[in-house]
This record gives sequence, C-alpha cells and structure tokens, in this order.
Amino acid sequence: MRIVLLGAPGAGKGTVAKSLTDFDGSVQISTGDILRNAVKAGSELGMKAKGFMERGELVPDDLIMDIMEVRMKEPDCQKGFLLDGFPRTIPQAEALRKLLEKIGIKLDAVINLDVPTDVILDRLTTRRTCSNPDCQEIYNIKSKPPKADGTCIKCGSPAVQRADETEDAITKRLATYNEKTAPLIDFYEKEGLLKTISSLSSEEIVEQVKAAVK
Repeated sequence: MRIVLLGAPGAGKGTVAKSLTDFDGSVQISTGDILRNAVKAGSELGMKAKGFMERGELVPDDLIMDIMEVRMKEPDCQKGFLLDGFPRTIPQAEALRKLLEKIGIKLDAVINLDVPTDVILDRLTTRRTCSNPDCQEIYNIKSKPPKADGTCIKCGSPAVQRADETEDAITKRLATYNEKTAPLIDFYEKEGLLKTISSLSSEEIVEQVKAAVK
C-alpha cells in the first residue's frame, strides 16, 4: 500500500504505521528518519541538510523532496510505503504530488486520524521515552509503564518526559498543526483520496485502513 497518514501529534500515526508495515511489508517513512539517515550516511544531500539542522533552522522543502525522492526509489519501497507525518503543509503536498507523478507512483489513500484533543493531551503528557539515543523505547505511565524506578525495561536508561510533551508544549504543537497541517484534509478530500477514521483503537484503525486501500 502507498498511503499518507495525517493526524495531530499523539493521534497514533506511528503505532498504526508499524502495524501496517507488519501487515504487508510496506515501509514507514518519516521526514525525521530520512533526514537523520541521510546525515548519518554522509551523502551530499545529507550534508546540506546537516547544516540547516545544526543551525536550528528548518530544512527547505526542496531539499526534503530531493531526499524523499532518493528514499522512495530504494528497493524496500517497491512493496509500498507509509508516509508518517508528511506532508505537513499545502506546498509540501503539492511538491509530493509532482514527485509521485515524476516517479510514476499513485497514492492509494490519505488516512486522517481524527482524535479528540483531550485524548491527545492525556496520551502525550503520560508518555515517557528512553533517554538512550540507541534505544528510544516508548512508554506510557498508565498503559505501558517503565520499571518502577523509572528506567527503561530494555536497556536500563532513565525513561524521561520529552520537553515537547509537557501540556504547554503540546498545546502549542496542536495550534501549529491546526494552522499549517489541518488544511491538508481539504486538499486531499478534493483529490478524492481522503478517508477520516475516528476510532481510538489502533487495531480497528488498521482494519479500516486495509479496507480503504483494497
């Protein structure tokens, strides 16, 4: 399958994407991952991106699209891909459409995960992440807690609350999402690709996604 996953921070895009990769071998692609991998690989595009990232600046859309094109042409994408949290803006969506036309690929669907704000706040403020950069295991103090002493079950490093997952930070992230990313819902609805799913169960969402792309 070739789909875009839309949804506010904490909507469950990553969880759903992982389940779908297990289902049919499609690969999960996020801009954060491909940028970090390009930098780590030391490619020409990665080095360009590194400069922006080290200065704390946003990586320009044209550079992101160049890196995205390289990623989508890799062999593991032949089975399909799940774009997790990308595109984030209308210009990015338009650039993605041009890129897909260029490489001869069509999207099967754009899935919008519609989750109430109170649920998102609860999910993210109770999330904890392993502080070991080589582990990064995700926990939730309610549904999947770390060890009793607050350390990671896998590696023993402290499981911490990220700075962008306090209630104040999340409220700001949601405001940014509503301003810049939510307009993509109308964009893809006009393209005839949008399916909105309101379920809070990741298992149910996965089944609905499978049905949408058949």
